[in-house]
Amino acid sequence: MKIYDFMGQRKLAAAVSLVLVLGSLASLAIKQLNWGLDFTGGTLVEVHYSDVAPLKDIRGSLKQGGFERAVVVSFGSDRDVMIRLPPGYSDKDGPRLLTLLQASYAGEVELRRIEFVGPQVGDELREQGGLAMLLALGLVMLYVAFRFQLKFSVGAVIALIHDVIITLGYFSILGVEFDLTVLAALLAVIGYSLNDTIVVSDRIRENFRKIRKGDAIHIINVSLTQTLGRTLVTSLTTLLVLVSLLLFGGEMIHGFALALVVGVVVGTYSSVYVAANVLIFLNISKQDLAIPVREGAELDGLP
Repeated sequence: MKIYDFMGQRKLAAAVSLVLVLGSLASLAIKQLNWGLDFTGGTLVEVHYSDVAPLKDIRGSLKQGGFERAVVVSFGSDRDVMIRLPPGYSDKDGPRLLTLLQASYAGEVELRRIEFVGPQVGDELREQGGLAMLLALGLVMLYVAFRFQLKFSVGAVIALIHDVIITLGYFSILGVEFDLTVLAALLAVIGYSLNDTIVVSDRIRENFRKIRKGDAIHIINVSLTQTLGRTLVTSLTTLLVLVSLLLFGGEMIHGFALALVVGVVVGTYSSVYVAANVLIFLNISKQDLAIPVREGAELDGLP
């Protein structure tokens, strides 16, 4: 079997990761995220059309009528439409919005409901979402430290933080709306990336105990080569589904699918280069993974 020299490019990979992480942090600090209605507050309007709702015409009518930042998505069926209005609008704008929609549609448009989401709810969701992510990372660190070794735990958590920051930076740079579905996707990215990292870590630990000759870099290269096929197949099959959702799933789950696509790509990269790179930086050795000998074991079997 040909052994690929993954770690031969570890310095270049570290530089690329550092640039991406710093660029993402800079964008998050300067430009910040384009918070969705779930976090900023605003108004939800649900309308029902007598026939298939023309989403493109609806968006055009609302934009011409002064509702420039309105988000229009199908809701439930192709006749039900949910319109999200940013802060600054209220239920008093409902009649004007309905008039605009009716003027551009030959059939009948029925206003089903108008709900106002206050900014206090948005602040609470933002805080709870951040705490959920921190809790997930903390539990991951404890699990990997218990399951493997502390150095593996540090590598796994750094890889997960790397993935989350770059995914958030992608949304910040492009200005894509960040809502609760994207937050859910970020937590899913943590799970996906962790699963990939644990598979690689398990093979690295196994090879450190099995391979007699070779330094840490050689053993990690062997381990990454052995798991490369599994990593690529898993990532590609996952991406096939996610790209389909991104292209044909509709606007309601567009942000969710986009976050997962970015997260899977970055997570696959980090499981190969970031987590393993950290292990080398921490001087992982065979002594760290040696199976402890039970006291008195040498006397077992003696009369």
